[in-house]
Amino acid sequence: MIKESIKMSWKNIVHNKMRSFLTTLGIVIGVTAIIALITIVEGVNNEMNSQFASLGAGKITVLAYGTPLKQGLNDNDLQKLLEIDNVLGISPTLSMDASVVRDSLLEENVVVEGKNDVYFRHNSELILKGRDFNILDMENKNRVAIINQDLERILFFGEDSLGKDIQINGITYQVVGVLDEAVATDVMSVMETRMGKKSDGKAIIPYRTAMGMAGISNISSLEILIDDTNRTDEVIKDTENVLNEAFNYKDDSYTVINLDSLLDAMDTMSNMMTTMLAGIASIALLVGGIGIMNMMLVSVTERTTEIGLRKALGATPGSIQLQFLIESIFLSLLGGFIGLVLGVSLSWAVTTLLGIPFQISTGAITLGVGFSASVGIIFGWAPARNASKLDPIDALRSV
Repeated sequence: MIKESIKMSWKNIVHNKMRSFLTTLGIVIGVTAIIALITIVEGVNNEMNSQFASLGAGKITVLAYGTPLKQGLNDNDLQKLLEIDNVLGISPTLSMDASVVRDSLLEENVVVEGKNDVYFRHNSELILKGRDFNILDMENKNRVAIINQDLERILFFGEDSLGKDIQINGITYQVVGVLDEAVATDVMSVMETRMGKKSDGKAIIPYRTAMGMAGISNISSLEILIDDTNRTDEVIKDTENVLNEAFNYKDDSYTVINLDSLLDAMDTMSNMMTTMLAGIASIALLVGGIGIMNMMLVSVTERTTEIGLRKALGATPGSIQLQFLIESIFLSLLGGFIGLVLGVSLSWAVTTLLGIPFQISTGAITLGVGFSASVGIIFGWAPARNASKLDPIDALRSV
């Protein structure tokens, strides 16, 4: 009986191609939207999370605004932070714009950052060629610089920059390393580019030398490297104790940024957004379900005589109901399959254009196809039940 019902249901769908296509169109749009939106949003969120995680894994950032009586952190404060249990090291950071000269070539608005050897020990993959800073560079305040590939191309086109001299704000520095552009782009660099910086050049010098260039004696930004990331909360608490003591417990004198907590917040927001988008896209599935119900009701009306003949020949109400229910499920699953193909294709195209890794979301596929099947059962049940209740005598009167 089931086999015959399947054959008759499929035959009726094929016989009314245009009507079947228009009926499934809502399902196709809904499933495509669900799969594409969820997959694209998850891809973007995963890429953002991986970028932020690579920037903030195993470290916290401290922004020390200070008070009117004390701006930033001095060497004594830095030493106290370094003595905190579970701290691997401290990497002070400062940034400024400067002009860089090499022979007769001048490049203005170059981003010059002050870093130390700890920064490069934690980010050893940054160096493309040459070397990074060492402890002697820090202790002796050596005038050495690490430049990015853009600045190397500008000042040393066709030449090897290692060992050559450049002048940063009139002071001579020796180039000892070149940054790898593939991994040296950070959030600050992206922001500077979007704000319209005239130069893509970047140079890193020892932070104490940079402090002298900037005319400051205290540090207002630094990163604290953590040994055991499971104890990050302890390190943050101890760090806040040191900072409270340094700034006499003044409010708004510092900020401690833990990217792990930011990632958790981003995950929560992305989950809410994904749920919202899935809900919006599901509206199209509901519309498609109503379309299926409408078509099935019309089909029952058109096939009244057929139903009457089948019942007169001994067909049970259950078999009549099963046939129409199978037809409804076929329509919804057909729309779901087409929507699946279109959704995956659209997701791949968009993620490729955005330059992010494409990864099929099994959750989106399960939700889309499962919802479409449910729509077929739910919205097909009422017309199928109406068909099964037809009186064979009343049905045959229309012959």
